[in-house]
Amino acid sequence: MTKAILLALLMAGGAAAAATPREMITTYAAEAARQAPGFQPSARRGAEFYARRFAVSEKMPACVSCHTDSPVQAGRHVVTGKAIKPLAPRAEAARFSDPAKTEKWFRRNCTEVLGRECSAAEKADFVQFLAEGL
Repeated sequence: MTKAILLALLMAGGAAAAATPREMITTYAAEAARQAPGFQPSARRGAEFYARRFAVSEKMPACVSCHTDSPVQAGRHVVTGKAIKPLAPRAEAARFSDPAKTEKWFRRNCTEVLGRECSAAEKADFVQFLAEGL
């Protein structure tokens, strides 16, 4: 499923339509299952992904570089110094409630940290980890 279709499905009913983390997981998991039948989101894989170091950027080698070891804590961008609200929805209710914003940040952060866009499976696992309450 293309990103345009994904966003259209999530935003059906208007541009201001809200989503929930669970809806985001379901959408990403469905896309991942088309590529890998039987795919199921995994909080364990999401946690491993969150902590994994990638060899793309010395300043931002992992999600934890800016978001701290605990996604319920506020972070700080390592380059700009800008404050970042917690990633976990239980600490920041607006997280994963806007499909367009979620896609924007996945695209930007995955490209900076991984050197590529995240797959639907990685997104599903990541949001599953953050939504499970850690």
